[in-house]
Amino acid sequence: MTEKKFINKREDVVRELLEGYALAYPDKVQLAGNSLVVRAQPKASGKVGIVTLGGSGHEPGLSGFVGTGMLDVSVPGEIFAAPGPPRCLEAIKTADRGAGVLFVVLNHAGDMLSANVTMDLLKKENVKVKKLVTQEDISSGPREKPEERRGLVGFLPVYKIAGAAAEQGMSLEQVHDAADRFAKNMRTLAVAVKTATHPSTGDAIFTLPDDEMEVGMGQHGEAGTGRMKMKTADETAEIMLAQLLADLEAKAGDELLVILNGAGATTLMELFIVFRRVSQILKDKKIKIARSLVGEYITTQEQAGFQMFIARMDPELIRLWDAPCDTPYFVMR
Repeated sequence: MTEKKFINKREDVVRELLEGYALAYPDKVQLAGNSLVVRAQPKASGKVGIVTLGGSGHEPGLSGFVGTGMLDVSVPGEIFAAPGPPRCLEAIKTADRGAGVLFVVLNHAGDMLSANVTMDLLKKENVKVKKLVTQEDISSGPREKPEERRGLVGFLPVYKIAGAAAEQGMSLEQVHDAADRFAKNMRTLAVAVKTATHPSTGDAIFTLPDDEMEVGMGQHGEAGTGRMKMKTADETAEIMLAQLLADLEAKAGDELLVILNGAGATTLMELFIVFRRVSQILKDKKIKIARSLVGEYITTQEQAGFQMFIARMDPELIRLWDAPCDTPYFVMR
C-alpha cells in the first residue's frame, strides 16, 4: 500500500519543503542562490566556514543544522540524491569568510562523486578548502578500510565539533584536525524493522518481513549484515552495542558520546527503552557516558528503526561539544 503523505505535486516536493523550512525559521536560516540553505546572519569575517551536502528526504538532516556554531551552508539535493558540483562550488564560495572552508561529506557514492568534482573545480578558485569525510558505519566495511564505511548520524557531532572550533576562531587546519580526530573515534550501527517509501514515487525502498529486523541497514535501505527475527529492546541494544564497543576497542575508563537516532517511524518510547539498556551495559563495563542524545536527527521518511552511535571523547572534544550553538534542530546555550 502506498504511504499517505501531505504533499502537492511530486515534482515540487523539494522546492516546497525548502521554502517552508526557511519560512518557519526566518531568524536562523534563509534560502540563497541556487536553493542553498544559509545562515540568516553570516559568520564574522576571518572565521572558517562549514559546508555540507546531501539529498533531501532525511529531515531534519542535513539542513536542520545550519546556524550559529554549526553549519554555514547546506546544499540539499533532490529526494535521496546528491546535489551537483556547481551548487556545491557556489556554497563553498558563499561560506568563505576569508579563513577557508571545511567541506563535510557523508560517505555515499553520489555525495562523494559531487564532492570530488567540486574539489577539482576549486583548484581554479581562490578559496582554501579542506574536505572531511564521515565514514563510521561499522556494518559497511572493515575497520582497516574506512573508505568503505558509510556516513550515518556521525555527521551531527562532526558539524558540532567543527562548528564550535570555527566559531572560536581556530584556523582551517585546527578546525579540520579537531573534527578529524573526533571522526576517527566514532562508530555507528543501524537497525531497521520497516521500510520507507520514496515520496516522489510512492515505491518502497526495500522489503523486510513483519517478524524480522536487519542490523546494519544503510540510510537508504542498503543491505545490512544481520537479518534476524525481531528481538526485544534489550536484546537489540546488547547485539548492537557489543559490535560498536569491539570495533572502537572501548575499555573501562573511556568517556563516550552516545546518540540514538530514530529513523522516522520509531517512537521516543522505544528509543528511551533501548537507551536504558545501553546505559546499564556501559555502567557495568565502567565506561562513562560523557554526553548523550536521543531523538531524530536524520530520518528516512517513515522507515522504522534507529542508529546507535558512540564516540570516544576527551576534554577538548567535550569542551567543543558543550559550546553554544543555535540552529533550528539543535541548540546549546
